[in-house]
Amino acid sequence: MPISRIAIGRPQEATHPDTLKAALAEFISTLIFVFAGEGSGMAFNKLTDNASTTPSGLIAAAIAHAFALFVAVAVGANISGGHVNPAVTFGAFIGGNISLLSGILYWIAQCLGSTVACLLLKFVTGGMTTSAFSLSSGVSVWNAFVFEIVMTFGLVYTVYATAVDPKKGSLGIIAPIAIGFIVGANILAGGAFTGASMNPAVSFGPALVSWSWENHWVYWAGPLIGGGIAGLLYELLFISNSHEQLPTTDY
Repeated sequence: MPISRIAIGRPQEATHPDTLKAALAEFISTLIFVFAGEGSGMAFNKLTDNASTTPSGLIAAAIAHAFALFVAVAVGANISGGHVNPAVTFGAFIGGNISLLSGILYWIAQCLGSTVACLLLKFVTGGMTTSAFSLSSGVSVWNAFVFEIVMTFGLVYTVYATAVDPKKGSLGIIAPIAIGFIVGANILAGGAFTGASMNPAVSFGPALVSWSWENHWVYWAGPLIGGGIAGLLYELLFISNSHEQLPTTDY
């Protein structure tokens, strides 16, 4: 059972050089991802004179986020596993593939990376707003909550199938591409409704820098629940119960 492999971790783990390197890699990968993803939205707003969301804008956002996440996962994969997302980290924890202490360090690094990316964007654009995620008109908070659960489930399930599963074989090579593609596809599906965050860190940075917290809980609770369900189900259904906890570079 995955639940039996859940580990708190030892206190010295928090200061171990490998753990700190992994956290630094998560910080850099998340900074790269948010800078490109959020920056593409700001660039589109500048080019269209802050026009409301359009089909072309949605497609541009999907492509930018897919490409940026592909790179962010690829550059962090050999150091931290390339989570770039607290929901992915939480799914890995629920599946017994990372300890709680390491996961908390990842969360801190990911949120810091997102915040620094948004601060840099605000500086280099001369004070343009880094827009926080928000619900579209006519979308209830519970609609958005379920949307985020389902989209993040798909993302973390893809992570497990292509990067975590020890039987992944050659799929592990294309894992960053598959992960980027599912995020791009989900943005096309849910971007017009919730903004399609699927990532609490991606939501946290813009919300903090713009100090806009309306319905912010949706962008934490939804992804964490979706990621946790995906990690638990994949471990229960498709990974052998005898499988040991994966080393840092493999999860």
